[in-house]
Amino acid sequence: MTQAHDPSTLAAAAIRFLNSLDRPSRELAQRSFDDANRVDWSFIPRPRAGLGLKSMSDVQRKAAFTLLDATLSESGAARARAIMEFEGILGRIEGNTRFRDPQLYFFTVFGAPSATAPWGWRIEGHHLSLNYTSDGRGGASITPAFWGANPARVPHGPETGRRALPAEEDLARALILSLEPVQRAEAIIDETAYPEILSGTDPRPRIPEAAGIRDRDLTADEQNTLWSLIRLHLDQWEPGLTALALERIGPPAEAAIRFAWAGGLLPGQGHYYRIHGASFLIEYDNTQNDANHIHTVWRDLTDDFGYERLGEHLRKDHP
Repeated sequence: MTQAHDPSTLAAAAIRFLNSLDRPSRELAQRSFDDANRVDWSFIPRPRAGLGLKSMSDVQRKAAFTLLDATLSESGAARARAIMEFEGILGRIEGNTRFRDPQLYFFTVFGAPSATAPWGWRIEGHHLSLNYTSDGRGGASITPAFWGANPARVPHGPETGRRALPAEEDLARALILSLEPVQRAEAIIDETAYPEILSGTDPRPRIPEAAGIRDRDLTADEQNTLWSLIRLHLDQWEPGLTALALERIGPPAEAAIRFAWAGGLLPGQGHYYRIHGASFLIEYDNTQNDANHIHTVWRDLTDDFGYERLGEHLRKDHP
């Protein structure tokens, strides 16, 4: 039986986090639901709103991670922590541990956490931007959801070979390599990978053209691999949120999914792929730093930040 999303669980975790803060910290950590910063998201190093891990006490930090853990699955929570740890690894590689700091990740709650009114929260820092929005009626949006890693594979030192996002690369490569020549020619949309994801960081995604091979033109095994790749991106969230996202995608016959690849096929070569459906877009890019630097994002084409779910509220107050 599919587990339903329980907004009261996340609301309670967010309230515990806010209640752990003194007044100055809470003023940093909580903004109104209508604050423009709620939709101002980014995955690059930059000054950020919210309360940073570096500024939290041990008790506050524990409450913040309890909120993160309530929002994500066990694998998702481990993945988020790994991305933060990789920021420290990158700092040691670059010799700049002050700028590349695994504590420069910021928590922000938007609105008053509730099971019956809209609110949301975000964790954001370099290579991580996770956005949760509750519509106050049991529905929720979990996009934009950005995960990245630099290095993608640790090149040297005590953690040589460690990878933060291995399956996102390996499963997609297995799919493109499994295709017959005619299928592969349809799936490959460019011999050169793009230097960055195409959808950008605007509140509403810049939608690339639908391209690549249709899922209905894949064999049953290839379709299973494609859906495993889709589920990989979604299973990082707690099961109720994953179920809501799958409901948004709809049944395969209606999802109008295409898989597209650009760039080299071998490990170490710059590569890009996207999975484009009627309601969603997954992009993955690994070209920077000699193809050892991953950016990957899930966008809902109409419901990022709960835009469609919140409907009249957003159209009225944020036309």
